[in-house]
Amino acid sequence: MTTTRQRSLAIETPEGVVFSYELATPALRALAWAVDAAAIGTAAYAIGQVADTLGGMNKDWASAFSIVFFFVASIGYGIVLEWRWRGQTIGKRLFGLRVVDAQGLRLQFSQVALRNLLRLVDALPILYLVGGAAGLLTRRCQRLGDLAANTVVARERVFEEPDLEQIAPAKYNSLLAYPHLAARLRSLASPHAVGFAIQAATERDTYAPAARLELFEDLAAYFRTLVQFPPAALEGLTAEQYVRSVLRVVMEPANRTAK
Repeated sequence: MTTTRQRSLAIETPEGVVFSYELATPALRALAWAVDAAAIGTAAYAIGQVADTLGGMNKDWASAFSIVFFFVASIGYGIVLEWRWRGQTIGKRLFGLRVVDAQGLRLQFSQVALRNLLRLVDALPILYLVGGAAGLLTRRCQRLGDLAANTVVARERVFEEPDLEQIAPAKYNSLLAYPHLAARLRSLASPHAVGFAIQAATERDTYAPAARLELFEDLAAYFRTLVQFPPAALEGLTAEQYVRSVLRVVMEPANRTAK
């Protein structure tokens, strides 16, 4: 029996608005892993050489140390970078990939840790044969770590530069009056969430009134969890106006200040 491969992952919000991710192919994931493996392997070899030089290790012990370090570092490397870079490692960044929650929710640290801890199983017996086989046999190209953590690896969404005057035409943006908070918002906002907000703001007139209201409430709730602006900055803003103000903050150059 063959598995029909799913090329994209469609996520429908409770409001009935559909967003989609293009899923990474097994070949592209393998290339990204090769880059990450090369980075980890180079670091492991270098540390093994340093240990050999400074600690007087013989070559066999230095080689064994390098192998152990490689497996330990490969777990820590993935956890640290995927959490810090919101689902990306060096290899994934190079090939435009990102780990995302399979339900479109915010990626949690527990998911990042679990999918990387299970690399030890996916890597068996050699060269990721278990993980590679799972990726080829599952519809969403998920290795065992992805299945356990409920994650997928998707192509980075690329959005054209939005027309800010169309989606966020306000002449005065109260959020920009707090440049340190605006800078924090730019650094913390998920690229996927920003992409969803751009799509929502661009297509807002096509949504049913109730769906439009609930969608922007959900988006506003997400952005509010990232940065707490003073009440004075939010006074009089509806959820939709707040999201559109957020987009102007995120999309405008970092050195812009309130007019």
